[in-house]
Amino acid sequence: MVRVTVEIEGEDRPARIAEPVSLYFPKNSRQPPPLKPLQKGDSPLFGGVNGRSVGLNVAPVPSGYHGGMRLFIVLGVLLASAFGCGDSNSDGPGGSGGSAGTGGAAGSGGTFVPPADSFSVKWGPTMVPAGTEGTQCVVKRVGNEQPVSIHEIHNSLGATSHHFIVYRVNDTEERPEPYPCAPFTDTLNDPPLMITQRTDDRLTLPDGVAYTIEPAQMIRLELHYINVSAAPQMAEATSTFIPMPEEEVEHEADVMFMGDTNIQVPAMTEATLGPSFIQVPTRFNGVNYFAITGHEHQWGTDVYVEAAQDQGGPGTPVYDVPNFQWDEPETVSYNDAPFTVPDGGGFKLTCEWNNRSDSTVRFGTSVDDEMCFFWAYYFPSRGPLVCAAGLTGCN
Repeated sequence: MVRVTVEIEGEDRPARIAEPVSLYFPKNSRQPPPLKPLQKGDSPLFGGVNGRSVGLNVAPVPSGYHGGMRLFIVLGVLLASAFGCGDSNSDGPGGSGGSAGTGGAAGSGGTFVPPADSFSVKWGPTMVPAGTEGTQCVVKRVGNEQPVSIHEIHNSLGATSHHFIVYRVNDTEERPEPYPCAPFTDTLNDPPLMITQRTDDRLTLPDGVAYTIEPAQMIRLELHYINVSAAPQMAEATSTFIPMPEEEVEHEADVMFMGDTNIQVPAMTEATLGPSFIQVPTRFNGVNYFAITGHEHQWGTDVYVEAAQDQGGPGTPVYDVPNFQWDEPETVSYNDAPFTVPDGGGFKLTCEWNNRSDSTVRFGTSVDDEMCFFWAYYFPSRGPLVCAAGLTGCN
């Protein structure tokens, strides 16, 4: 049993359990960090209630707490004596966010209804035990009998998802049941069409730009899931392909995946990596970039990307997101005005972290490791590109 009190402008008032509040305990903690009352205007230590700055005092330690991983505890708070009745649809940590969020090159929102001419491919559903992290894939046919020009991809993820990658592959046999696979590894071999980290995400390509999928196209869906709750949860994901008329297609789209793996963040330390200059091969001179997304894990606080001629020269910011959120990173769209990189130039990448664990964190694929990556969607296609400093160079 967890007892919650709320301090508002110096007044402590008891609260009854009703409305969800999310508390995050740092991984590798030997005990939960102390909670202290906050003053008016302070930022909450773990989160607010309905967007208000409130302090939470929690006791005793829930029986489900254990060290070694981040624990997600859902509490309930009804602030009837302090605020009056809350709105069941209001946004707040752990609250109802509606049926869809924002994301994708053109964003997304509202209830998604697939168009009649669309194609959908589904991962799962599969039950994930409590305290489990894993990456699994499925391979399925899209179901198209003729070539199709895809202008928009809409991805919808379940509650346990960390990332979801949609690959266009040349496999000849379906594998409809989820099987273990290595996260991000196939970006070196098969071109991804879209990478998603949001619960509801949409990638809309610029006018005249599409992905072409061949008849009976095979798609690999890769889902990295993490269930940090104390109970089993369902993992599932759906990718929906929305076509455009073939006669309107002028350019084929593609993806670049770039990053720096030289990560070492000591325990209880803030750290910065970069700017690291990643040169783009000359075959990509003149291409147009229309969307870009940054990627880190739980200690990540910022991803910053510039287009530049070289390491020492000035750069033009192309990914600079205020209040960057590692678990819901924004995809910045340039659909209306795609940007270019100087011929022979590339990108300068900077990542920042605040490691609150008691262990040094390095590069790795688990959520307990860290990453420093971004992916950029571009046209016309010159093929996929993967550049990972300290790991592979550029393919």
